[in-house]
Amino acid sequence: MSSIANIPVPLDKLDGLSDKTRGCLTRLAAHEPDMLIDPAAHAHTKLAAVLVLLYEDAGALRVLLTTRAKTMRTHPGETALPGGKMDAGETFVQTALREAYEEIGLPLNSPHVHVLCTLRPFVSASRLIVGPVVAFLSAPSYVLPHLKASETEVYQIFSHPFEALLDPELARGEELAEKGGEHWAYEEDLHNFRDIPTAWLGVYRLHRFRASHSPVKGLTAEVLLDAAELAYGRKSSVERWAPDQLVGAASVKMVLEAASNAASADVPSVKGWENVAAASGPAATQEAAA
Repeated sequence: MSSIANIPVPLDKLDGLSDKTRGCLTRLAAHEPDMLIDPAAHAHTKLAAVLVLLYEDAGALRVLLTTRAKTMRTHPGETALPGGKMDAGETFVQTALREAYEEIGLPLNSPHVHVLCTLRPFVSASRLIVGPVVAFLSAPSYVLPHLKASETEVYQIFSHPFEALLDPELARGEELAEKGGEHWAYEEDLHNFRDIPTAWLGVYRLHRFRASHSPVKGLTAEVLLDAAELAYGRKSSVERWAPDQLVGAASVKMVLEAASNAASADVPSVKGWENVAAASGPAATQEAAA
């Protein structure tokens, strides 16, 4: 593990943080993903980035989330991390920070936003390769009140206890969506999952975590599970993967190869998520990508 001096946050901004938070920042700053993608080398692949923005409140880390505007063409009203598709010539870090500025007004080049690491790439249901960027917000009391949701993209900005991804019981102290209501119609109190058959990932396990609005689920949940396990140095209490599910680098390599073949042969890219809709209805396809 790297020392606290190697955290890319000025030492004076670490004053007052809990030991647990310092440990999380240290582990994240030391992380090197087991797979990296050079955007310039994959011009024919759909790439995107999301920002996992962490801050401390009452000695514990929270993660900033958004609810997508109900007028959005895809996944309206669902919980998401700030982020979006990559523009030509951008890096994953540049995309994540730009999208956060556009969606929630997070200042660009802010002295209070400190990039800690990037995570391994993920694949969405639409074969979009997503690069998560983890950053720490060192002055939440100054920055958060000035954030503003984009009228066209974001319905609201909220947060969730980061460690609750590892132990959902930690969310019990939150003001959560009503059980049995629009946003949590499940028998379980805090966490629910469904295994969805697909042609190319095997069986995809769709996680849902109860939150203050729509649940944290799908790709957003997967990214946060990875980030939380790295930060706290332990595994989540939820069973993450379905038996024989294709995960990690294997799924990304499949999409990269399919995109390369499609570009050279002018044929469609990887198929398979259509089976989700056939097996579980159209809503399942949307859930898996969120």
